[in-house]
Amino acid sequence: MQDLTTMLSTLRRPRLLIRAARHGVQEYSRDRHLPRILGYGTLPRPAATLMRLMELERELNEQRRSDDAGYSVIRHLDLLIAMMGEAQLLKASRAPV
Repeated sequence: MQDLTTMLSTLRRPRLLIRAARHGVQEYSRDRHLPRILGYGTLPRPAATLMRLMELERELNEQRRSDDAGYSVIRHLDLLIAMMGEAQLLKASRAPV
């Protein structure tokens, strides 16, 4: 099984979505954004959170690709921002001190 960073680096999404998410990740706050996306309660660790976010994003991307009327570009962007933010937190937590 691939590690999370490899899985993230192999994602292919529209350039405009990625560019918007890169701008949004600068303002990412785990405590403020994740409850809205994942629901309220105790937040899981960054790795577990990232896996859940990737599952949700994959489902949303399938909706986008199939032109589903229920697709929300705002929700997709929120998920991509959270994924990038959690990836940064995960990378920082694994960095040698």
